[in-house]
Amino acid sequence: MNETNSRFAIKDCALVSISTGIKAHILAELLEHLREVEVGCLYYHFWARQLRPSFDHPEFHNDFAAWAHRDLHDWILAERLNLIAPHEFQNLEELREELINILEERVDESGDLPWRKAEAPFHFVKSQIVVLDTGKRATSPEELVDIIPLLSQGSIFYHFIDARRRTPERIDDFRSWFKAFAPDYEDLSIALAAIDPYFLTLTEIRAQLHKVFKSYFESKRGPK
Repeated sequence: MNETNSRFAIKDCALVSISTGIKAHILAELLEHLREVEVGCLYYHFWARQLRPSFDHPEFHNDFAAWAHRDLHDWILAERLNLIAPHEFQNLEELREELINILEERVDESGDLPWRKAEAPFHFVKSQIVVLDTGKRATSPEELVDIIPLLSQGSIFYHFIDARRRTPERIDDFRSWFKAFAPDYEDLSIALAAIDPYFLTLTEIRAQLHKVFKSYFESKRGPK
């Protein structure tokens, strides 16, 4: 992403879904499997749904909440799971711990829930990211004002979401790139940090990014 001449390389990506063969018919099974599955499953079930052609249940932000509501018919658990914001955790292991804590708390509250058979099992899936170089480059942050509205959803996902597990600072690629221009663009970085990477759709994130970049550089130019 960050080349030797400080150009920003625009990438696109797709997520390939890979079945693990692990499934849970009851909440007790889900809890047991969650302790052992690859963390890549958590990444898929919290983040990958944003790149799916359509949301099965757009009111839910992760697959665990959707399953609890749709198949387990436990609205209390579904609501609690739906409030988890994965980007607030340092890593996926911390996210796993939070998920397990919420499930264990709900199990303690309801005697029969752990053994209630769901209408359909929860299938654990992991994903592999395929990254494509679009060939497009930005030589300065200001050029992104015109580039961002043209970015695909895959590009938005790669640079604004997936970057948070790749960059040492756990931030998006835009803010990471700005470090090559330090101390410039600190205000722009702060504005980008305020954009929610999880509870917005990729289309909404793209619109927010464009708004922030455009407003920032227009303010720098001042009135005509």
